[in-house]
Amino acid sequence: MTLTNTKNGLSLIGGLAIAYVMLTLVLPMSALFWRAGQDGWSTFIQAATDSVALSAYEVTFITALLAALLNMVFGLLVAWVLVRYRFPGRRLLDAAVDLPFALPTSVAGITLATVYGDSSWLGTWLMQTFGVQVAFTRIGVALAMIFVSFPFVVRTVQPVLRSLEPELEEAAQVLGATPLQCFRYVIFPALLPSLLTGTALGFSRAVGEFGSVVIVASNVPFKDLVAPVLIFQELERYSYSSATALGSIMLLTSLLLLFILNFIQTKTLRRNQ
Repeated sequence: MTLTNTKNGLSLIGGLAIAYVMLTLVLPMSALFWRAGQDGWSTFIQAATDSVALSAYEVTFITALLAALLNMVFGLLVAWVLVRYRFPGRRLLDAAVDLPFALPTSVAGITLATVYGDSSWLGTWLMQTFGVQVAFTRIGVALAMIFVSFPFVVRTVQPVLRSLEPELEEAAQVLGATPLQCFRYVIFPALLPSLLTGTALGFSRAVGEFGSVVIVASNVPFKDLVAPVLIFQELERYSYSSATALGSIMLLTSLLLLFILNFIQTKTLRRNQ
């Protein structure tokens, strides 16, 4: 193959990749922004800064952040157990991690509402023992977000954890490092970029969750109403200007937060190198 043919092949592949990204990402996002500004900036600002919308933003992003942080800790723990230990049922547990990927989110919402509902034994026990209501509250929203975003951390950390050379840990132990010091100074720095990547992916997944949240939450404004459900409610009222304004704010905020997380990840990776 000549150099000219190679360049032509790369140009064709590059053009197809750019066209695919333009059609699937750039064009829909551009159409959303265009529709959001079609009715004027005053309408856009009024819809985006409505008190119900501001409450929905707060519930969505704060709850998604808490879910991502919890999944970061327990996802790392689960990945560690699956890679470093051998026990009966390990393959079954490993397969169960991917269940939120395959399970329809509406089924996840029904499952959570059934398990933690007021009429279930667990929901009744939590209410009678601790006075905690899970279903149809913000706690239920958090559980739904945790459920759908949990696999991202496990699946991004697992390959890196498997690829770590055991000689590095052995050398640290020979030099007198305790198991905690070995994890902190040898293992964790290598895992941190993938851990941040999984956390960012899980956060973005939790922010956009709709199917399970709409079932397990009461969807009451100023209580547990999240932005994706509010957008759906606006569409049901044929308020397309409000729906596109809310969607634009969600999109811009998510992009900003993901950019910040990717920047932190890049800085961490360079520091480790």
